[in-house]
This record gives sequence, structure tokens and C-alpha cells, in this order.
Amino acid sequence: MEIELHKITVRELTEGYQDNNENGVRAYGGKLDVRPPYQREFVYGDKERNAVIDTLTQGFPLNVMYWATREDGTFEIIDGQQRTISICQYVTCDFAFDFRYFHNLKDDEKEQILNYELQVYICSGTDSEKLKWFRTINIAGKELTEQELRNAVYAGSWVSDAKRYFSKNGAPAAKIGADYLTGSAIRQEYLETAIKWISDGNIEVYMSNHQHDPSAAPLWQFFQSVITWVETTFRPTKERKKIMKGVDWGFLYKQYKDQVFDYHKIDAEVSRLILDDDVTKKTGIYPYLLTGKEKHLSIRAFTDAQKLSAYERQLGICADCGHHFELNQMEADHITPWHLGGKTTAENCQMLCKECNRRKSGK
Repeated sequence: MEIELHKITVRELTEGYQDNNENGVRAYGGKLDVRPPYQREFVYGDKERNAVIDTLTQGFPLNVMYWATREDGTFEIIDGQQRTISICQYVTCDFAFDFRYFHNLKDDEKEQILNYELQVYICSGTDSEKLKWFRTINIAGKELTEQELRNAVYAGSWVSDAKRYFSKNGAPAAKIGADYLTGSAIRQEYLETAIKWISDGNIEVYMSNHQHDPSAAPLWQFFQSVITWVETTFRPTKERKKIMKGVDWGFLYKQYKDQVFDYHKIDAEVSRLILDDDVTKKTGIYPYLLTGKEKHLSIRAFTDAQKLSAYERQLGICADCGHHFELNQMEADHITPWHLGGKTTAENCQMLCKECNRRKSGK
């Protein structure tokens, strides 16, 4: 991997600046993608934008920017989008600084700005090398999410199209899936979730395989299928949706989509489990009902006092194998299992040695 520091003048940077919906934001003679698919929208206000121009007019150093090379020899911005757009907007007279537009400046003032040298680190290398570099920048202070970093590495036609579906607050994925997803669409977390579901967690492999696909329609169609399955299978009310948010629905869909469920039975079980004080993780109710695995519910644990009481009652003898153990060598167990109606109470607590308890748990 190569990382080189370049000095690029404002004149060079702003040449050919364009900002439109079809072609995105381009600068540097059309060779710089100012807003790659993983980047956020322009968020600078007048105060921040003016501060950038003030820095240029006074000749003070502006923070270093980071670009990466693409296979076709063009570049994309990794860090510095907001500063770059501010500079380009000012030079193209989109806003005034200190009550003067750029075209109102005297020639020597214009030249001072146009000849200002920006410090730009340009990185070239393999995808994995660039991903490592981006993470280093992130550690140093840039707040990119993991998915934003991946989008930077695997930027291309597929990511651009996927952004239409998943990466804005008003995007289609947000409209149909916001009740079931955690995170933020604009921080790429909806996109990350969808890829994780369809790829069984192999996000980077999936993105690498589809990087140059012209369309992300298969991912969008899969996501729609997941959400439709959730809503038609469970018919959630507004209140029920509160415990459905953040569940890995895509994984459950792939495993159980062909099964037929009794909605009324599921609805009754959900109501019962919501009212069960031993169920400490209500968001695990639906995964539990599908898989039968109690781990999703985080059943309330026995207190230290309940454990000590049972230990003293048993005189330190394991209720299963009959051998004596120290307290720290034993674990609490439900005498009547929770799924058979046993509660997490002192009367239903027994102490087993760790080996017996784990053997019992594995049955």
C-alpha cells in the first residue's frame, strides 16, 4: 500500500466542480468523487462553512484531507468532504463570505485563495489495505461506522444503487422496516443489517462479490420478503413492535419462512411471556417461540441469597450426583424447569455441581 502527501491548490480542486443528483458531486477536473456512496450529506452550516473560507483567506493551515485512488485512476474523498464542498461552493459563488461573493473579490484576493495549497494524503492499494488504513483514520478521530468503512472499500455501482434503498431516512427500507431495525439509515446501519441477513454474516465477502453489479435489487427484494413475512406471520400491533425491534429477522426468515404458524397460539404465548417477570429480555420472545431456545429470554437468575440458602439447606451436597462441593464450585438450577412453569424463587432453587448442571442444561 502506498500513502503519499500531495499539495493540491484550490484552483486545481475546484476545476470542473459539479453538484447534481444524477452524477453526484465531482471536482478536481471531474476526477474526484466528493461524495462517495458511504459519505454523509453536506451538513455544514454557515458558521462552519465561513470558518473554512476564513482559514483560506488568512493563509492558515487547513486540516489534512484524505483521498483514495480507484481502479480507473480517479479518486474518492475519505475525509474532507465538508471542507471540499465549502471551498467549491464559495469559489463558484454559491454563498458570500464577509458580505462578498468570490466574484466580488479583487484579483489579488482571488489569486491568494486559488493558489492556496491543500494538504492531501492519497492512498492506493488493495481493498484490505485500504480498509485497514480507513480504520486507522477512524481511530484517530473520524467517526465512520464499520459499514461506512466497508462502503469505502467496496465502492462501486452496487453500493451506489443500494444507497437508494437503504441509506437515507426517507429511503424505502426505512419506510417499511424502521419498526424492526435498530440504528440509523444514514449511518448505513440498515444496509449493514440487510447484507448481514442475506450473507449469513459474511458482509465483506458479499460486498466483494457484488461490488460491480449494476443493481442491488436482489438485496432489496430479499429485505422486502423478510419484512412481509414478519408482518403477515405475526400481525404485530404497535405495542408488540416495541419488542420486535432489533431482532435478527433475516436469519429467522431464512430458517422458518416455509413453516405455517398458528397466529392465535403465538399471540397468546407472546402475551404470557410479556407478563412473566422471569423473562428479562422481552426482545427475545419471538426468537424463543421460533427456536425453542431459552437463551433468547435471559431467564432471571437466582440471587446470591437464594443460592446460599439452597446450599446451606443441601449441606453443600449436589442434588444430582450426591458429592460435596464448595459454594463457588456449584451453580443454581430450577427444580421445576422454567418451561414447565417453574419460577425463579427460593423454593424452586437447588444447587448442582457445575458438571451436573451443564450436563442437565445440555439435555
